[in-house]
Amino acid sequence: MSKPSETVNSAQLYARLLRYVLPYWRMFAVSIFAMMIVAATEPAFPALLKPMLDGSFVERDNFALRWIPLLLIGLFVVRGIATYTSAYTINWVSSRVVMDLRQAMFERLVDLPTRFFDHTSSGSLIANVAFNVTQVTSAATSVVTVLVRDTLTIAGLLTWMFYINWKLSFIALATAPFIILLARTVSGRLRSMSRATQNSMGNITHVLEESIECQKVVKIFGGQAYEKQRFFEAVNWNRRYTMKQLSASAASVPIVELIAASALALIVYIATRESGSGGTTVGGFVSFITAMLMLFPPLKRLTSVNENLQRGLAAAENVFALLDEEAERDPATRAIGRAEGRLKFDNVSLHYEQSERAALHNISIDIAAGETIALVGASGSGKTSLVNLVPRFYSPSAGQILLDDIDIASLRLVDLRKNIALVSQDVVLFNDTIAGNIAYGPLRQASDEAIIAAAEAAHAMEFIQELPAGLHTFIGENGMRLSGGQRQRLAIARALLKDAPILILDEATSALDTASERHVQAALERLMQGRTTIVIAHRLSTIEHADRIVVMHKGTIAEIGTHAELLARDGMYAQLYRIQFAAERAGLAPLSDA
Repeated sequence: MSKPSETVNSAQLYARLLRYVLPYWRMFAVSIFAMMIVAATEPAFPALLKPMLDGSFVERDNFALRWIPLLLIGLFVVRGIATYTSAYTINWVSSRVVMDLRQAMFERLVDLPTRFFDHTSSGSLIANVAFNVTQVTSAATSVVTVLVRDTLTIAGLLTWMFYINWKLSFIALATAPFIILLARTVSGRLRSMSRATQNSMGNITHVLEESIECQKVVKIFGGQAYEKQRFFEAVNWNRRYTMKQLSASAASVPIVELIAASALALIVYIATRESGSGGTTVGGFVSFITAMLMLFPPLKRLTSVNENLQRGLAAAENVFALLDEEAERDPATRAIGRAEGRLKFDNVSLHYEQSERAALHNISIDIAAGETIALVGASGSGKTSLVNLVPRFYSPSAGQILLDDIDIASLRLVDLRKNIALVSQDVVLFNDTIAGNIAYGPLRQASDEAIIAAAEAAHAMEFIQELPAGLHTFIGENGMRLSGGQRQRLAIARALLKDAPILILDEATSALDTASERHVQAALERLMQGRTTIVIAHRLSTIEHADRIVVMHKGTIAEIGTHAELLARDGMYAQLYRIQFAAERAGLAPLSDA
């Protein structure tokens, strides 16, 4: 990318950042005004030095002896109040901008389509919301602080210096082009290193998250050394990028100081030559040198502010990339109340964006209201892909899906999904109370009586009553304080409370002990009553009583019929059943992901 386009891009990014500051313009204006007062006090100090030195030590002026010390005290009182006001208000604005950006990012996250999460690591998303956004505010607020305060300070000091001696001031100004050239040279490297640092933070978060979530697998398979090495490599890359960034930033400061010191040495030499001819007074010389020395800190801050600016703009690229992701599209406008539950797959095909092979090919099934359909087949046969089309997590590449003879593509997502409940093998629970997990989302308005009724129907009240706070017991992250069977029953209770006419089950009883499986199976039977149910079956013995069984193979329907019909046909289903039956009789896990 060429430099001109980078400049335009930076300007666009910064303008977009400032739009998040705009709602708080009053506090921001107070901060700017306080900065201007602080900046005005800078040249006032060397300006007071001239009359104080000339009047006190040379002319013995009583006014200078009495009042200038008091003016100095008053000057620093005003400066202190303005500095506090500026710092407080700018940090208030900064904290609000961080909050608004995080809220906007989270709101976009929950609205993004499923396909986005298929190719984006959760670690990078967490780092973006938790870490990168704080870097953005340094560009939106802190950089403005330095630019306003220090630019005005430099302007005021230079004005005073020109008033004292314009010739010497031109020598000081001659350093500006070198400093500007240095800043432009360093900018590109700072931006690229900041971008790499922020990406490496995503890698750190990703490795950390996986190691925590998979800690049992890490322990049982002895993966500690491997995970330690992965984490070391992630943090080491972060360290290397950070050091490259700091190196570029640190190198610019001594170069600026060397340029300024060279100018100061030349000015001192010329000033001492002029003092012999009466060209300047002692007070004027001290005042000029003081003003020039006071130029160094704001010049250094202006040079180093480029680091914060480039870091913030690099973070802004990541933040706005997320905010600019297209939310889940819902062009449909048709509303629907409670559906009867008739489903029809009409020549449905599905092709994922990054896959060469079609996940589904010409699937056609008619499902009557209240019918139970079981999907079986080897892993990768298309079972999950098929059920993911019903709530429109994905859209078919060809064909259509009808709900009560209405194309679901024409139904509003909120109305479609109100008619669907999901119980997954990987139970998802939140770090909330039991009641909060059963009555989730819009169901939070449900009464305790309704929650208890759902929990009883799911065979969950027997263990809930034994907990310290009953329904109001916090269950920890993803229900870690509960057993597998208890967690599964809470998920069933949540589906029961929703009372949707269509039910999708990714059966999970295969991972449970016999006692838990009996409870869960009874709860599932209660849940399935009167509902159109699609079951992704892993254990064939649990779906023998399904109305129909659909055997899938490589994205197509290989067989369809009842349990008895398929066994009599002696095809793919019969073969899978014999393998599982033999494995279960031998006390082994099923050989196939059926």
